[in-house]
Amino acid sequence: MKLIIGSDHYGLPLKQVVVELIKKDHPEVLLTDYGVFTPDPVDYPDIALPVSEAVASGRFDRGILICGTGAGMAICANKVPGVKAVCCHDPYTAERARKSNSAQIMTLGAQVIGPEMARILVSTWLASDFAGGRSLPKVAKVDAIDVKYRHGEPEPATK
Repeated sequence: MKLIIGSDHYGLPLKQVVVELIKKDHPEVLLTDYGVFTPDPVDYPDIALPVSEAVASGRFDRGILICGTGAGMAICANKVPGVKAVCCHDPYTAERARKSNSAQIMTLGAQVIGPEMARILVSTWLASDFAGGRSLPKVAKVDAIDVKYRHGEPEPATK
């Protein structure tokens, strides 16, 4: 799996924890860290957009975005055609974001969850794949909404 991760300055400390977790516990993941790398202020859309575009283009299978609450990153990511991003604060949501919703981007809130919960959420999310089944027609409807409003862009691939 090719994974890209990014954060704003609020998310930097948690991003560093998540990067180390992935390197240690998920060596099969090819990880690219988009930044930030310093505590200098950065607006979250400046990270969310390029990371989300990289996932939408297929260069990466999944992405993780981290800001203060996770909400801003999720909003920005979901503006990119073909992207489904979910803000995760509990293990069930992290699992279902993949299994039921085929979300390619997980967002986390560094001011909402701690390092241990982040470890649980990321590991749960990475271990989950889209299950299809009863969720398939629902995800197809979400993809159709995306196509309706994307203005001629190519259709997304549900993974």
